[in-house]
Amino acid sequence: MFSNSQIPRATIQAYLETHYRVHGSMPATLKIGEFNASLAAIHDAHGVRSSAFITACNPFSQLLDDAANTSRQLALARELSQRGLTFIDGVGEHPSNGWRGEPSFLVLRVSVEDAKAFGLQFGQNAVVWCGGDAVPQLVLLR
Repeated sequence: MFSNSQIPRATIQAYLETHYRVHGSMPATLKIGEFNASLAAIHDAHGVRSSAFITACNPFSQLLDDAANTSRQLALARELSQRGLTFIDGVGEHPSNGWRGEPSFLVLRVSVEDAKAFGLQFGQNAVVWCGGDAVPQLVLLR
């Protein structure tokens, strides 16, 4: 399914296993390929049919220090705000591999094309996109 990617298979596997946690008043834990009723409720509450889980941290899965990641995440927040997009804080955390959780945003009412563009702009290997079916999908960018 991901055989043409430049991303190492082990990295893709880690993305598939990661728990994408949405904070805020309607918390949710998104898992790739699994329907999420809480995500569907978030979509309904905001009157949207799509969202994407995006981070600016650790570009191309290369670890940066906390200050660099915070700066990158603030730049992503500014970009989303300038485009008038609503977003909710979150964190992407693998349940067992020891990789530090990455601050992220669930961006509402974003197309898969725009989600990819944000990921590419901030040097990411992948984003998680969710359509009207509330089933998160891993979208590889390289």
